[in-house]
Amino acid sequence: MGKSIIEKIIENHTVDGIPKKGEEIGIHIDQTLTQDATGTATYLEFEAMGFKKVKTEAISYIDHNTVQVGFENADDHRYLQTVAKKYGIILSRPGNGICHQVQLEQFAKPGNVLIGADSHTPTAGGIGEMAIGVGGLDVAVAMGGGPFYLTYPKIIKIELTGKLQHWVSAKDVILKILSVLTTKGNVGYAIEYSGDGVKTLTIPERATITNMGAETGVTTSIFPSDEQTHDFMKKQGREKDWIPLEADPDAHYDKIIKINLSEIEPMVACPDSPGNVKTVKEIAGLKVDQIAIGSCTNSSYKDLMTVAHILKGRTANENLELGIAPGSRQVIEMIEKEKGLASIIKAGARIFESACGFCIGNSFAPGTDAVSVRTNNRNFKGRCGTKNSKVYLVSPETAAATAITGKITDPRDLEKMGIKYEEIKMPETFEIDNSMFIFPLPEEEREKIEIFKGPNIKPIPKNEPPQETVKGTVTIKVEDKTTTDHIMPAGPYLKYRSNVPEYATHVFEPIDPHFTEHALKNKEHGIANIIVGGESYGQGSSREHAALCPMYLGVKAVIAKTIERIHQANLVNFGILPLLFDNPSDYDEIEQSDSIEIANIKKAIENGEKEIKAKNITKDKEITLKLYLSDRQQKIILAGGLLPFTAQGDAK
Repeated sequence: MGKSIIEKIIENHTVDGIPKKGEEIGIHIDQTLTQDATGTATYLEFEAMGFKKVKTEAISYIDHNTVQVGFENADDHRYLQTVAKKYGIILSRPGNGICHQVQLEQFAKPGNVLIGADSHTPTAGGIGEMAIGVGGLDVAVAMGGGPFYLTYPKIIKIELTGKLQHWVSAKDVILKILSVLTTKGNVGYAIEYSGDGVKTLTIPERATITNMGAETGVTTSIFPSDEQTHDFMKKQGREKDWIPLEADPDAHYDKIIKINLSEIEPMVACPDSPGNVKTVKEIAGLKVDQIAIGSCTNSSYKDLMTVAHILKGRTANENLELGIAPGSRQVIEMIEKEKGLASIIKAGARIFESACGFCIGNSFAPGTDAVSVRTNNRNFKGRCGTKNSKVYLVSPETAAATAITGKITDPRDLEKMGIKYEEIKMPETFEIDNSMFIFPLPEEEREKIEIFKGPNIKPIPKNEPPQETVKGTVTIKVEDKTTTDHIMPAGPYLKYRSNVPEYATHVFEPIDPHFTEHALKNKEHGIANIIVGGESYGQGSSREHAALCPMYLGVKAVIAKTIERIHQANLVNFGILPLLFDNPSDYDEIEQSDSIEIANIKKAIENGEKEIKAKNITKDKEITLKLYLSDRQQKIILAGGLLPFTAQGDAK
C-alpha cells in the first residue's frame, strides 16, 4: 500500500516507538520556532534543564510583544537576543515580520519537520513542511536534542477540484472547511490536501489554509510540494531547499472530503468562534465600526495587493476605522514597489507594524459594542481586547469591500461599483533582505556572551511529584469551548509571560476575576485546586502558560468532557492530571466548590490504569474518570512534569 505525504515524513523522522496510527511516537525535529510571547519561557526552560547547545535549526522571532509600554517587553527582547547569541539561535528582530510569514519566506522546507511554540505553526504546511504547534517546553526539549512525542495521527484527505471564482480566496476555502469539520472532534487527526485544485493555489494561499487548519483542532495540515512550491522557493532564492513531495496514488486515508473550489462563495466566521460560519451574503448589510487587515493568516503580498487594488482611488467609509498590518518587511517593500502601499495609505488606512498586534488584542481594540471585521484567524470573545465587541472573520476581498461601503459587503458586488476584478500575479522575484536577522556567532565566541535578565524575568517554577491521594476543591467550573484566551488572557498581560508569579494573578480573569485569590487560599491550606471543563477545553493558542500558571497556583487536575491536543500535552508537561468524564452527564452534577477526592492516583498512574475512581464528597457520589497517558507521559506526571523529568534524564 502506498503512503501519504504525512506518513512519508513521519517514517523518515521516527526515532522512538512504532509508527502506527493512534500510538505515541518520538520524531526527530529539524527546525524549531519561538516568538517573544512564548520564547522567554521556552529559553528559561531550556536553561533550567541544563542544555548547553541547540541541536535544531532554531529561529526566534520578536513579533508579539512589540508594544513597549513600560520596560518589560524591551527587557524580554534583550534577553532573547542574548540567549540567541549564547546558544546559536537565529533571531528575527522586531519589525522584521510575523513569525509564520517570515518562516514561510525564509526557512520552511518541504519534507522537514518543524515544531513551534505557537499554535499557527502549521502555516508552513503550505510549502510541504510538516509543521506542528506545541507548548514551549516541548520546543525546549527538541532544541536540546530530544525527540518530540505525539500520537501518530489519523489522516483526512481533502481533495480539491475546480478553481476559485473571481473575488473568492483561500480564506473562504478554509472557512468552508471549518463549516464542515467544525472546531471540535478532530483531535488525533491531520489534514492532507490533494487534487487538481491544489495546482491553482499559490503558496501564500495554501499557507492561509494550513494556518487556520489549527482552528479545527487537527495536529497539522499539509500540501504537496510541487511546481508551485518550486516556483515560490526559486523566487525566494531558496531553490536548493526544494524537493518534490506528494502522496502515492494508492495511499490510504481515514477520511476523505471532496471540495469543489468553483462552488465556494465568500464566507464569514461570525462571533464568537471560527467555526460559526455563514456566507457573506447571509449577513450582508451589517453596519461595521472597524476593519483590521493582516495577521499571520492574510498579510502576504497577494493579500495586500488585492486590498490595494480594491481601495485604489477610494477612501474608507467615514463611519469606520481601517488598520492594515503587512506580514513582513519583504511584503512592505514589495507592495511599496508596486505602489500598493500608496493606494492603501491614500484610502485612509492606518499602517501598523509587521507584528501580531490586533490579532492578539494588544493594540487596535474595537470600541464598546463595536462590530469589527478582521482577516485574522480567531474571534473568541474578548480576544480582540474588548469584551463586548463582535468580531467577524473574512477574506481580504470582503474586508476591503466592507471598508468602502461601511457595512459587510459581498466582494462580488464590487463589480456594480465599477471595480473590475484583477488577478494579482506573483512577482518575478521577491525582495530578499536578511539584514534584520541576527545569525549565530562562531561557537568559540558564544562562551563570552552574558545573558541579560531584567527584573521582570523570573525563574520557571517547578511542580512536585503527585501525592498518593488528591484532595481538592472545584475552584472553577467552565463551559464548552473554554479557550486558552479565557484561561490566560493575552493583550496587556503578555508582558508578564516571563514572570509567572505575576502572570498567574490573571488566571481565568475573563471568567472569574477572583479565581487566583481562591486558588492561592486553597494552596496555602494544602487543598488541591481542581478545574472542571466542558467539551474542547483548552482550544486555541499553544500558550503553555494556560497550564504553567494554574500549576503555580496549585491546580493538580483538570476534569473535562474533552481536552484539546496541545493543551492536554501542556497539562502533562507541567504535572497536572488531564482527566476525562467517563459519563459526560457527570459534568452537569458537579458544581463549583464541591470537594473532590481521587484516591490512590499515584499507584493508578504507575500501573497504567485508564479508569480512575473519584469521589464527590459534597454530593456523596462516585465519579468514573478516564486517564489516557502513554508510558512516557506516566513517567512525566510521576516526576512532576517534563522539566524535572528531562533534567534528571539523559536527553542533554
